[in-house]
Amino acid sequence: MYVVIVYDVSVERVNKVKKFLRQHLHWVQNSVFEGEVTRAEFERIKATLQQLIDENEDSIVIYKLRSRPFREIIGVEKNPMGDII
Repeated sequence: MYVVIVYDVSVERVNKVKKFLRQHLHWVQNSVFEGEVTRAEFERIKATLQQLIDENEDSIVIYKLRSRPFREIIGVEKNPMGDII
């Protein structure tokens, strides 16, 4: 499945969340990650994010898609997908 994860977390947790997501997904721009994951990977990502954040302060939105979406960039692309090895 293809996922897009968008987060808004407190300053003291933002680096932990970003570092964790970079291990599993492609960084698109500030607070946005996307990529193809298996069901098991998705469940691990979700469980770890729940441990990293404070659910009373922070917000994470996960979009699950069946296939990779069409992307159109207007302006500067922060981290081109071509950078993936």
